[in-house]
Amino acid sequence: MSTKKIQAALLGLGTVGGGAYKVLQSQKEEMENKLGAVVEIKRILVRNLEKAAKKVEDPSVLTDSWEQILQDPDIQIVIELMGGLEPAKTYILAALRAGKHVVTANKDLLAEHGKELMDTAKEMGCDLLFEAAVGGGIPIIRPLKQCLAGNKIREVMGIVNGTTNYILTKMTQEGMEFQEALAEATRLGYAESDPTADIQGLDAGRKMAILASIAFNSRVTFADVTTEGITKISAKDIQYARELGCVIKLLGVAKNTPEGIEVGVSPMLIPQSHPLAAVNDSYNAIFVVGDAVQDAMFFGRGAGEMPTASAVVGDVFDVVRNIMHNCCGRISCTCYKEIPIKRPEAVKNKYFLRMRVENRCGVLASVAQVFAGNRVSISQMIQTQVKADGQAELVFITDQVEAQYFQDSLTVLNSMSMVYKIPTVIRVY
Repeated sequence: MSTKKIQAALLGLGTVGGGAYKVLQSQKEEMENKLGAVVEIKRILVRNLEKAAKKVEDPSVLTDSWEQILQDPDIQIVIELMGGLEPAKTYILAALRAGKHVVTANKDLLAEHGKELMDTAKEMGCDLLFEAAVGGGIPIIRPLKQCLAGNKIREVMGIVNGTTNYILTKMTQEGMEFQEALAEATRLGYAESDPTADIQGLDAGRKMAILASIAFNSRVTFADVTTEGITKISAKDIQYARELGCVIKLLGVAKNTPEGIEVGVSPMLIPQSHPLAAVNDSYNAIFVVGDAVQDAMFFGRGAGEMPTASAVVGDVFDVVRNIMHNCCGRISCTCYKEIPIKRPEAVKNKYFLRMRVENRCGVLASVAQVFAGNRVSISQMIQTQVKADGQAELVFITDQVEAQYFQDSLTVLNSMSMVYKIPTVIRVY
């Protein structure tokens, strides 16, 4: 009997698209045993045919016409690796409505329009898989939807952006300041020429919207995620964190509480004893807490050509198995609940606070009085030596407090003449 062939189209031949093409080509001899079929890339959609011809074995598969792919009944799987909201959204919806299955790594699109995409896939009985959208090569979407489906997930948190983790690692291990570490990350290719989405926490925020939606079975969009980047973190903050037995990481944290879902991204102090404290360089790690599994951590390369391609091809193989066994669309949207999103100002956190104050009697008492008047309790404090300019530096860690009360205390402190500056406020996990 001849081997069954499943034909697919690849949209985009950039870093991830090129990686997916390479992995699929390298797996040709393994596919029949793994899947009972062979995946053939019939078409690759690109902007520049001449440039792309150098990247493929057979340039005749290249096209710059989306309609040629959409109208081809033999193409059963569309692999969208273009990125961005448009035309990716239009292409994916059109592919699903044409009865084609879709694999994508597009976290931006899923975080903004996941419901519409998933509803369309369900309506058409098609697969829409997106393991590569979060965590690069780390399996996390499938484990949450399948392996951990018997749990009530209480929390998902972790390091989900490799660029910022590399920067903070350099600042921690080599004493670099932020701009110096960013420059090195850019030179080595860890940071884009425009690193805004990474260093401002936006990339991580989109990933946390996806993870929270799946973990808690309730729709969370990017607009629901509070985001804060690492641009204000200094080498001095990292040194103080070390003195307090902590490290600073950009963390995404999503919790399912009785009052609603809390979800945000921000730099945070975590104890050196926490497993995430040892996750360095461009690695990612995601920590899941469930009622049955208790604690589970997923660790690995969170980005890059081949790790992300690994996740993409894993999804393609899953679709092929479903086609072969006539069970496509068996796991559709899992957001069957409507849990409210907790107001950011009502979320409780511990805080690390560094301030420069006038060096005279009574200042510390006045600061403590402001905290007490706004329901902020102090857990730890460090007072440094007096600076040459006569200023003293105070470092506090608070107990858990609602964000609104902590912000009220900052407003008062910033208005006091004895307080020169509050350079740093960081959450504490």
